[in-house]
Amino acid sequence: MMEKNDPIGIAVLDYLQGAEDPRIVVESDLTEDDEMQVYYLFRKFKDMPELERIALEACQGTTLDVGAGAGCHSLALQGMGKEVTALDVSAGAIEAMQRQGVKRVLRQDVFELRNQQYDTLLMLMNGIGIAGNLQGLERFLRHAKSLLKPGGEILLESSDILYMYEEEDGSVLLDLNAGYYGEVRYNMKYKDQESGWFNWLFIDAAILEDYAVKHGYAFEVLQEGDAGNYLAKLTLLKTE
Repeated sequence: MMEKNDPIGIAVLDYLQGAEDPRIVVESDLTEDDEMQVYYLFRKFKDMPELERIALEACQGTTLDVGAGAGCHSLALQGMGKEVTALDVSAGAIEAMQRQGVKRVLRQDVFELRNQQYDTLLMLMNGIGIAGNLQGLERFLRHAKSLLKPGGEILLESSDILYMYEEEDGSVLLDLNAGYYGEVRYNMKYKDQESGWFNWLFIDAAILEDYAVKHGYAFEVLQEGDAGNYLAKLTLLKTE
């Protein structure tokens, strides 16, 4: 593979080929460097957090698994007898999913996807992060209308990361000139692969509800997690 910007894809392929505990280095402009253990991207339904299991069970009709990664959620949906298409921009991830038996895979940027409609858009592991920022969130919510059948829904996970700005005394220190605090920049590295810096959005539920209602969706929190994360359902309202 000639591409050098696919750290997740190469890492998941290495894992499938027997690499021992491959890890992806995650850099951000918010915290110190971290590592992502690749094995976690291959978890089975029984090993998934409750929030993810609830989301998978809630998927209705045809589902588009946005940012499917190694395909664990798509495989779980297939095991439940549900119709799912796994979408990702990573060539390595697409190959990894095909090797594992994901039936429908699509290498595509969701923002460029046209002429396809689904009952459910699934966006787990903070999948709405692909919006990048609040402006991108509005762009995504507009575009999602073209991808949803009438009455379709978006099932997404995100987090309120305000706690990451807390001081030892419990106060919160924010730079109000720096934009919304949930807009974070990341870079991922694995071997000679590097994603390059990209924007990623964490959106608290109250603000997400405001944007969802503005763009014609009903909003509901289905489940709250243990680390400020939550599962939300955005249902596309019918227009006259």
